[in-house]
Amino acid sequence: MRIFVTGATGFVGSAVVRELIAHGHRVTGLSRSDAGAEQLRAVGADVARGTLDDLDVLARGAADSDGVIHTAFNHDFSRFVENSRQDRRAIEVLGGALEGTTKPILATSGTAMLARGRLATEQDRPGGGSPRMSEPAADDLAARGVRASVVRLAPTTHGVGDHGFVPMLIGFARTKGVAAYIGEGLNHWSAVHRLDAAVLYRLAIERGAGGERYHAVAEEAVPFKAIAEAIGKGLDLPVESRPAEHFDWFAMFAGMDAATSSEWTRETLGWRPTGPTLAEDLETGGYFS
Repeated sequence: MRIFVTGATGFVGSAVVRELIAHGHRVTGLSRSDAGAEQLRAVGADVARGTLDDLDVLARGAADSDGVIHTAFNHDFSRFVENSRQDRRAIEVLGGALEGTTKPILATSGTAMLARGRLATEQDRPGGGSPRMSEPAADDLAARGVRASVVRLAPTTHGVGDHGFVPMLIGFARTKGVAAYIGEGLNHWSAVHRLDAAVLYRLAIERGAGGERYHAVAEEAVPFKAIAEAIGKGLDLPVESRPAEHFDWFAMFAGMDAATSSEWTRETLGWRPTGPTLAEDLETGGYFS
């Protein structure tokens, strides 16, 4: 397959590109910079120059492909609503270019806050309070006959080059001199290594029927206190319970219980994650260097 990948030089997208090429697919990756274009060519991908706001580039890249994997998203939380709208526009344009065909598109979302007090599953849908619009956009495409599905990433998608939630927690610990958790630290985060997530994207674009939600979750429920303990060990800092206010704007995420199942995904796609656990990555993955 010729697959058009957005976010192709990003933390997850770059792993997806390599995984696809390693399994015989041809890839065209979206890049907004010369450095990104060189990175893509170095691993054997073709390049489409542009950004998520270059809608004609997105439409052409999708139309010239056999399928689309959309991993790009601007994670500037100060502009989250605006970035979510940009994401929806991109998905609409990418999927619109596939309308009337059987070509698949995979959008990207997350597993955080899908369910409260129980293990979230692929059958759950995000509540109306989330500003992110990737899943409604995919649903709209599916209603028009497009083979649109969603890969939901665990909140802790980890590995070398991670700039996500765990590095944010490490930053809080360094600044405040303590690796903290809220209450007893019994809330949970799910986790997946970026290379395992890349395999899931490949399997989903190869085998997915359309309309599904796939969970990129290798560890269903890592206690938040265990994450704090690993950070405390890595930084040689005390590990203590602190009120939610300790985490400032990040308090909602630090206190969320995001235990998530991937049983259906594993059974449906034959996905078997093999990468390091979050604890192993925190011990050896260069998070504290």
